Amino acid sequence: MKLKYILPAIIATAAMLFTSCEDGLDIPKHGNMGGQDDFYKTDAETEQAVASMYVSWGNNYFNWFFLKNLLSDDVWTGGGSRGDNSDMERLNEYTFDTDHGIIAGVYQGLYGVIYKANLIIEKVTPDTPVKSQAVAEARFFRGWAHFELASLWGTAPVVDHLLEPGEYHKGNSTTEELWDQAENDFRAAIDSKALPSKSNPNDETGAIRVTLETARAMLGKTLVFRGKYADAATELDKVIASGKYDLYRGDYDKLHHAIANNCCEAMLEVQKRNDPEQIWNMFTMTYLMMGWRTSLINIGSMAEIANGTYGFVNPTGSLYDAFVAMEGKNGYRLNSTIRTYDELNSEYGLTVNAGERLVGHEGLFNWKNRALKEDNVMDNQMFQGTQYINLRVMRYAEVLLLAAEAHIKSGGSKADDYINAIRERVKLAPVSGATLEDLKKEKRLEMCMECVRFQDLVRWGDAAKYLGNRGASIPAFSAKGVEAKAYTNSSFGFKDKHNLLPIPRKEIELNRNMTQNTGW
Repeated sequence: MKLKYILPAIIATAAMLFTSCEDGLDIPKHGNMGGQDDFYKTDAETEQAVASMYVSWGNNYFNWFFLKNLLSDDVWTGGGSRGDNSDMERLNEYTFDTDHGIIAGVYQGLYGVIYKANLIIEKVTPDTPVKSQAVAEARFFRGWAHFELASLWGTAPVVDHLLEPGEYHKGNSTTEELWDQAENDFRAAIDSKALPSKSNPNDETGAIRVTLETARAMLGKTLVFRGKYADAATELDKVIASGKYDLYRGDYDKLHHAIANNCCEAMLEVQKRNDPEQIWNMFTMTYLMMGWRTSLINIGSMAEIANGTYGFVNPTGSLYDAFVAMEGKNGYRLNSTIRTYDELNSEYGLTVNAGERLVGHEGLFNWKNRALKEDNVMDNQMFQGTQYINLRVMRYAEVLLLAAEAHIKSGGSKADDYINAIRERVKLAPVSGATLEDLKKEKRLEMCMECVRFQDLVRWGDAAKYLGNRGASIPAFSAKGVEAKAYTNSSFGFKDKHNLLPIPRKEIELNRNMTQNTGW
C-alpha cells in the first residue's frame, strides 16, 4: 500500500534529475523512453517486466522466511547475545505489537509484488507466447501474495488492479474475499494454458520459472486452507500424477544446499547463481543468519563448515523430542536436521568457548541449514553473505503432505501412499490408515524450519496448545550445559489475537478507511 504513496515522489525526483542532466549533457537515448503506456509492447519489454516482478518477490524472502519460522515452535531466535535482534525476539516470544518492522516489511512487500503483477496483467496484451506466459506468471504471483495476506492478516485489502489516485485508501477486505482472489488467480493462470511444464523431473532449467504444476500446487494448497478438501485432492493429485516432480534421491543431508538447487523436488525457489561476477546480486543474509555463531564456538575438525555466521534460528527441544519420538535418537532424518552438542563434541571436537554462552539455544544445532563453505560464491570467514543456495519456497514433499491431508479430510484413498513416499525416503517403516494426527507429526518433521508450521497450527486450531507458552523463558547453552530459564518475560505467548497478525500501525495511520484486526 505505501508503494502507491512513494512512487509519485520517486517519479518526480527522477524527472527533475533527468531534466537537469539532459540540459547539460548530450547523451544518446537508447530503448523505450516513454511512460507505462508506451512500454510492455514487445516480448523483450515484457520479459524485463517479468524479471522485475521476480526480483521484487525474491527481495521479500528474508523477512518472509524469518517471520514465519520465528512465529513457530520449531526455533529459538538465538544470535550472539540477548537483544542481538530484538525484532526477531519479539516475534519468537509473542511480545510484538502493531509497530513491528518485520511484520510491516512482509505486508508492504506483498503489495509490492501485487503492484508489479498488476502492471503486467493490465499493460501486457497476451498476443504472443512470451506475453501470454508473462500474464499467467503475474496472475500466479498476485495469487501467491493474496494467499499470504489471507492466511497471515485475514482482513488486508484485495488489490486486483492498478489503483487510481482516488482508490489509495482502500478499506479492509474479508478473509473470504482474499481467499477468492488467490484461488481465482491460480485458476486463471492454469486455465490460460500459457504456463510451461518441466520436460521431466530432472529438468533444472524448467524449474527456474513458475510451471503449470506449481500453479496447480498453490491452488491445491489454497483449497486445503479453505477446507475444500475434495477439490484440493483433485488438484494436488494432478500435480503428483504429472510425473514432472519427484522426491530428491541424492544425499538427503544436502537437500537444502546448493547442490540440490532446482532439483527434481524444487517447486518454487528464488534463484541464486555461483557467479563471481554477480557476487553482490547473490548476496543474502538468510543463511548467514542461520549459520552457527562461530565467534562463540570452536568447530573442531569440521573443515566444511563456513565461519563468520550469526547463530540465529536454533532448533527447539520440542522439535528434537518430536523427532526422537518418531525416529529414535539415531534417526536418519533427525541426523540430517538437528545435531546435539554431545554428538558434535564427540565426533568433531566442537566446543563452546570458555566463558561464552549461546543464547536461545538448548545445545541443539541446526544441521539442516548449516552454512557450508561449498555453498559460498566467496568464502569470507568474517561475513558469509554470498551463499548461492536457492531460497526454497515450496518443494514437492509439501505437495505430497498437502495431498495426504486433503485425502484424509475428504475420505480419499491415497493418504497412506503419499505419506509413505516421504517416510520411505527417510528410512522409516510405512504407516497404514493414516490419521490427521499422523499427518501433523509427519509434516512437522519433514517441513520443519520451512515456513509452514505457524500457518498450519493456526488453521488446525492448535496454535494456543503449542505456542501459548512461547517466550515465558528463553534458554542459553554453555560448556556447563543448558540454562533453561536464562531469560524470562512477564507477558508472552500466543493468544486469540495472534490468529491474525496486526495490520502495521503506519498503514492504519495513513489510511482512514482501514480498521485494525481484533485484539490489537
